[in-house]
Amino acid sequence: MYGWIWDHLPGNAALKSLCALILLGVVGWALWFKVFPWAEPLLPFGDVTVDGTGQTVDENNPTAPATAPTKTGAPTTAGG
Repeated sequence: MYGWIWDHLPGNAALKSLCALILLGVVGWALWFKVFPWAEPLLPFGDVTVDGTGQTVDENNPTAPATAPTKTGAPTTAGG
């Protein structure tokens, strides 16, 4: 693919290098400012947050108390 792009760029090696650099910058700009912001809501990166204690923190309400995982499904008690 890169060979095909290089062969179709105009000019000598110096001009081809400059055109390739500009093309790389345009592609990077398009990804950074157009594609990634569009795709970010579709990606599952913000679904669950876990703090250092292993307790799940509610992302929508970070001030709510964290819920501890239970082994048998029994309710947990505060303080142990």
